[in-house]
Amino acid sequence: MITTCNFTAGRWIRFWLVFFCLQAAFPCLSEGYSQSQYQRFQDRLIDHRSRLNPKFKKKIRQKTQYIIVHTSELGLDATLRVVSRGKQFKSGYKTPGGHAHYVIARNGRNYRILDKRYRADHAGRSMWKGRTDISDVSLGIELAGYHNAPITKSQYRSIETLIQILEKVYGLKDQDVLTHSQAAYGKPNPWFKKNHRGRKRCAQNFNRAKAGLGHGLQYDPDVRAGRLMADPTLAGIFYAPFFKGPVPLAAPREYGSNIISTTNSAWSIAGGDYDENTTVYILPDGRTLPGDKISTTIGWTRLPLNTKVLLNQDIEPAVIQIQTQVPVKIITHNMTAWSHAGVAYREDTTLYFLPSGRVYPGSKISDWDDLPLETRMLVGYRGPFPITRAQTAYKIAGQKYKAPETIYYISPGILTAGDKISDFSDLPRGVQMYLPLALK
Repeated sequence: MITTCNFTAGRWIRFWLVFFCLQAAFPCLSEGYSQSQYQRFQDRLIDHRSRLNPKFKKKIRQKTQYIIVHTSELGLDATLRVVSRGKQFKSGYKTPGGHAHYVIARNGRNYRILDKRYRADHAGRSMWKGRTDISDVSLGIELAGYHNAPITKSQYRSIETLIQILEKVYGLKDQDVLTHSQAAYGKPNPWFKKNHRGRKRCAQNFNRAKAGLGHGLQYDPDVRAGRLMADPTLAGIFYAPFFKGPVPLAAPREYGSNIISTTNSAWSIAGGDYDENTTVYILPDGRTLPGDKISTTIGWTRLPLNTKVLLNQDIEPAVIQIQTQVPVKIITHNMTAWSHAGVAYREDTTLYFLPSGRVYPGSKISDWDDLPLETRMLVGYRGPFPITRAQTAYKIAGQKYKAPETIYYISPGILTAGDKISDFSDLPRGVQMYLPLALK
């Protein structure tokens, strides 16, 4: 039996009230957004708000003018810990957390860190169109990863959806979406005599088109108004060919490098974090120094070429130094596969020894942030070479079979250097040898 419903005026009013309430709660119901898109986003959203540091003081944001995109300079686990619980400094000081509203993992999974109505402490010393302290009027989205590592397709898909939702909620336009590196500014330092752009490199690798965004401003409004000096590196990335000043000679691909060269200075890599004690410099000879010790030990003009720069390191440089001086690297919260190997993390000559006992070449790894903690790594190696009665360690490697850089995989979880093995005749069956590429 089919029944019909005759809507009275009162029912029509109630219907439209419910409809508009749903639109307010679910912006996807507006034009240009489908329910399935919104549902997929909701299914991937993980509520992380319960992990927020209780010392963080929630304050309702009075207005929302911008969305700021960050890169965390860490892997996912460390990113979630820092934005929720706070950043630990070697001096003992710790921030109270609340450093983002959302985090997007490299697999595209979304985490809600803080309710969007509250102010997050994410932009620091910042300025846009003359307005300072941009945290007061913006939402912060952290992309897990580095400013010198590619942002994943999954991250771009997720942030596109999230930005579209937030733009609908707050009536924002694409030009209101900025990267942290665009909005941050710094005080005078050895590279700049006045207040300037470039304090942060965060999200300088963010591609607006891949996130479904239109063009941003073709110039920096605060540089044009004379409030700030331009940072040539960032100007070349965000505003070329509109930027009229000198642009660094480095090729675009070198903007993504964390290795110091003649065209890639400590400032170009680290921005205003160049002299922080959480920025660690790994010298070519293996020594490590925190940023706040460079000026008194080496001097910024004498920093050797090929020095590697790591950001957001809350462990002692001596610990990092140990890792840089041994062939077997270990994946930790601070030292990811990208930290150890950079773009080489996916090469066949980078080998991963998982805690489960499985061994994979880099070409079999989908992403560096998918690897479990305590995974061991060899970078720039070939193998395995099985050791048998007929194929001895000496026959494989010659005089180098006992060298510290020759590595033996004895059993799951055990990688041993050649100079640590006292009796090669007592090696268990199934031992495999790995040799550095430099050893021919």
